[in-house]
Amino acid sequence: MLRKLWIGLQKKLKFLPPPTYVKAYYEYYVGKKLDLERPIEFNQKIQWLKVYYKRDLLTQLVDKYDVREYVKDKIGEQYLNELIGVYKKPSEINFDALPQQFVIKATHGFHFNILVNDKTKLNKRKAKLLLHKWIRKNQYWRGGLEWAYKNAEPKIIVEKYLEELGKEDINDYKFFCFNGEPKFLNIDIDRGSTLKRAYYDIEWNKLPVRRAHIQQLEDELPKPPNFEKMIEIARTLAFDFPFVRVDLYNLDGKIIFGEMTFYPGDGRLDFFPDEYNTIFGNYIKLPEPIL
Repeated sequence: MLRKLWIGLQKKLKFLPPPTYVKAYYEYYVGKKLDLERPIEFNQKIQWLKVYYKRDLLTQLVDKYDVREYVKDKIGEQYLNELIGVYKKPSEINFDALPQQFVIKATHGFHFNILVNDKTKLNKRKAKLLLHKWIRKNQYWRGGLEWAYKNAEPKIIVEKYLEELGKEDINDYKFFCFNGEPKFLNIDIDRGSTLKRAYYDIEWNKLPVRRAHIQQLEDELPKPPNFEKMIEIARTLAFDFPFVRVDLYNLDGKIIFGEMTFYPGDGRLDFFPDEYNTIFGNYIKLPEPIL
């Protein structure tokens, strides 16, 4: 009990040296001790990457606006969602000039999204207040010292609202890539209601894997069209990184880039069964530190 209280206190002291802080952060949420000298499991290595893998390029790639240039250079702008506008502050947004459907995103963190499928139902005042709140946050300090976000410049973008014919929601395909090679993916469905998730390997075999607090999808999913092309795109974007998750959409065969994530779940959501934490951790070959 005393150790739990001590770890909980340390979790609040974000001025601590990053190696000290992430050890407390990880143990508080995962319930396991973290050895940064010999990390083994997936989340343990994600914590190592937070502390010891500080490439300037990562700041560009976690920014939902700046990453567009990287994607355009690597695979072509045809895979980018349509950009309607980019803004430095909420007051610059003219809602009357926006289409009937759109998505608003703050570019410097995650879960900073407003999906608008009917502008007439949007509370503009509430949306602007929410954007003001988001724009003042720094994801590095908000979470567990996710280094790539530390120097990200807050911006707001408005993008096209994505839909798929005959579906209420679109599937989100998240490719886990290790040293440039996709090894498995998770598919999120029903994000607008009750999120459900399934894991598949690259041969489209369903994996008996789940994560805490997320409902597992029991049904089999059909392989999306152009799946091999999705793998190729993920491989191209993930080149030269020890780990990155590349998120893609597939709308009736049209592939759209979503985002690149270097610290899924902030490195604190274990996989179940427990053996997969080590199986997936073995895929990450840690590089020499870049400080």
